[in-house]
Amino acid sequence: MELNDLSAFVAVVRARGFRDAARARNESPSGLSEAVRRLESRLGVRLLNRTTRSVAPTEAGQRLFERLVPALGEIEAALDVVNTLRDRPAGTLRLNVPANIARTVLPAIVVPFLKAFPDIRLDVIVEDSFVDLLAAGCDAGIRYDEKLEKDMVAVPIGPRIQRLATAAAPAYLEAHGCPQHPRDLLVHACLRGRFSGGASPAWEFERDGEIVKIDPKGPLVTQPGAASDLLLSAALSGLGIIHLFEDWLRPHFDSGALVPVLEPWWQSFSGPYLYYPGTRLMPAPLRAFIDFIRT
Repeated sequence: MELNDLSAFVAVVRARGFRDAARARNESPSGLSEAVRRLESRLGVRLLNRTTRSVAPTEAGQRLFERLVPALGEIEAALDVVNTLRDRPAGTLRLNVPANIARTVLPAIVVPFLKAFPDIRLDVIVEDSFVDLLAAGCDAGIRYDEKLEKDMVAVPIGPRIQRLATAAAPAYLEAHGCPQHPRDLLVHACLRGRFSGGASPAWEFERDGEIVKIDPKGPLVTQPGAASDLLLSAALSGLGIIHLFEDWLRPHFDSGALVPVLEPWWQSFSGPYLYYPGTRLMPAPLRAFIDFIRT
């Protein structure tokens, strides 16, 4: 079997389509389609179900994909051993991170890292749900400790203590008053996030050992992550009270556009971790990134 045909098949399954896979590989959709056809012909079984709107693996295709991903990863890592002998590591480092990390943690790290390693290309995929790194084609991810799988190697990255902050625009507080206890939020307009499954996470507060969880209501609900910018815009406009990472809101506290609310109740938690599979061979760009954040 041609390795290019196998990797083309994996790319199409990951991208769920020929067009996006071709864009990621800098190839033509027709070339990828022909590669998959050759593979199906040699195996004598259909690997993909194709319609005008979607591409999905068959049962045989899914089983092949699940076995190929780690195998191709090991081949890539083995070839990358040569990279460690270069004066400067080269190649692509693919990171899967939540939106908060992309907004508040990576900016201080990415620029000096890429200046220090100009032959490395950083590909950042922003995704708030937990993903299978190997299946997603990523070298490493960044998440908080409660979402880390047990078989992953974890390295601290960014601030070691973070807080969720509650805030509102001065105009909103002048019109509606300032809450003095978390339960007061139940009679305020609150700007909420919602998980992809449809549930809205409770707002949790803590003070002197007392934990309070509330489920406030409000005029705007969005899925967390990139859509948090919409919540923030609404809060800045005086539409309601927002509950978001302190680091995300800090510039607006400094400018006075937002006012901290219930600050003594803000709950703190441990900072994020860079995590990656504990494989024997580590890609040189990932090794360079780990060494960089450790120093």
